[in-house]
Amino acid sequence: MKKLLLGNAAVAAGAYEAGVKVVSSYPGTPSTEITENMVKYENVYCEWAPNEKVAAETAIGASIAGGRAMSCCKHVGLNVMADPVFTVAYTGVNAGLVFCVADDPGMHSSQNEQDSRHYAKASKIMMLEPSDSSECKEFTKRAFSLSEQFDTPVFIRLSTRVSHSQSLVDLQEPDKVDLKEYEKNPAKYVMMPANAIKRHTVVEERIKKLRDFAETTDLNRVEMNSGEIGVITSGITYMYAKEALGDKASYLKIGMPYPLPEKLIKDFAEKVKKLYVIEELDPVLEEHCKALGLEVIGKDAFTLLGEYSVNMIKKAVLGIGEPETAHPENVPVRPPVMCAGCPHRGTFYVLKKLGLTVSGDIGCYTLGAAAPLSAMDTTICMGASVSAAHGMAKARGAEFNRHLVSVIGDSTFIHSGITGLIDIVYNKGANTVIILDNSITGMTGHQDNPTTGKTIRGEATKQIDLELLCKAVGVDSVRIADPFDVKNFEKVVKEEVAKDEPSVIIAQRPCALLKKVKYTGHCVITDKCRSCRQCLKAGCPAISAKDGKPFIDVTQCNGCELCTHICPFDAIVKEG
Repeated sequence: MKKLLLGNAAVAAGAYEAGVKVVSSYPGTPSTEITENMVKYENVYCEWAPNEKVAAETAIGASIAGGRAMSCCKHVGLNVMADPVFTVAYTGVNAGLVFCVADDPGMHSSQNEQDSRHYAKASKIMMLEPSDSSECKEFTKRAFSLSEQFDTPVFIRLSTRVSHSQSLVDLQEPDKVDLKEYEKNPAKYVMMPANAIKRHTVVEERIKKLRDFAETTDLNRVEMNSGEIGVITSGITYMYAKEALGDKASYLKIGMPYPLPEKLIKDFAEKVKKLYVIEELDPVLEEHCKALGLEVIGKDAFTLLGEYSVNMIKKAVLGIGEPETAHPENVPVRPPVMCAGCPHRGTFYVLKKLGLTVSGDIGCYTLGAAAPLSAMDTTICMGASVSAAHGMAKARGAEFNRHLVSVIGDSTFIHSGITGLIDIVYNKGANTVIILDNSITGMTGHQDNPTTGKTIRGEATKQIDLELLCKAVGVDSVRIADPFDVKNFEKVVKEEVAKDEPSVIIAQRPCALLKKVKYTGHCVITDKCRSCRQCLKAGCPAISAKDGKPFIDVTQCNGCELCTHICPFDAIVKEG
């Protein structure tokens, strides 16, 4: 049966057809839909783990126990996952083990553009890279058998455009894959130094076998057309190059970017007069070709930054290209913004008003850095809001700390904020941490997490009590406050930052987009308005200035009433 699928959905289909038993992941765009689609297959155990490291370790454990397993993350999630990943390269696997990592060229929803192919080389783990949804399914399916054939975990490298574009996929019945026998084998799986040094020898021997495999596998294929131009490429840039150049070029499509072939590349290079390497992000293929002594055109003609396009490739290779689309009039800039009714808006409104330094984190609330709120000073990585603020306070002293807070989402706090809070308590800090509890993992599309009381399948489970958790690690001052009750929230923040002890404020209000949140009606501005423009400072997308006065667009307003708490003259009321 053929079906139109997203690349991520096709990866899930490939894992299902390969007989995967356990899938453990942490949501991260552009990888999230892989695990969300796994939920559709009832006989597969799948879960959202607290973070990527735990997810990888869960998958590794399942593999050692004899069940095919997979863990999925975005490129920066691989940083969190790296510790167990590097070691499982030494242990090898029992049943097939696959790590899916989705890169984000162009940083559509990420804080950097790192290239995950470097991880394959550094960890000495085989990597496959599909170009469309059909290959996503087939490569994933093959990854499990290759994992067992070579006793290695296998990376599947995706990118935003491969993950989120659709093409036809030929779906089949799943393979019947039994659990492999589990045998106690400490020499293979206990990585103490005496065992690990022997396993390193195994890794190097495996790499030699994989290099030989790379020369002959159909994962890497040559498409000969013209002898004038040759293109070595992989992933989505293969699709762009084919569309841009057609039969004017020959192609060496690399479906296995680590380890790379040598003879195959040299033979292809001999058949063409001019050789291009077309790859997004870092010059991984290009540097390999140059190390082989080949003269190639790569980043000299293309960029290290962002995504490529068909037009870009045409211009670089053929010197032609369609003119950029001209618009008859200027298109208004539409920057991302927190939704109408977003619970974080009240928090940032108060923090901006108080003029506090805000150590920020990864989530919807990162938009608190944007005007007019402009209420965030730093964003580094998941969990860094807590740890970085601790460092700020230790560097600048108690007086600075009285004007400093951390903000971190409930899911992010579970992911990697708890250890930072422990650091503050253990090392006699006095920071104030605001946990933005919106009852869901919001930025990646409403996934449940340990604070919601539901599993990935919506089943009821134990719900982490954030208040008790914070008290358990040694925070005596833990307060829960509604960020839409602006006056009280401001009072609570003032009181907590003034304390010479660690404190936590749980800003508790659910995401406005949750089905259980049913705001009604809309707000309007009455003739009491004195045009003080205080309501505009909240940055609500429903409120703008019209003819010099504040105006509420009722088609965007959902009646959350935050503006009614902000207006100092009671000039905003709710209707309906």
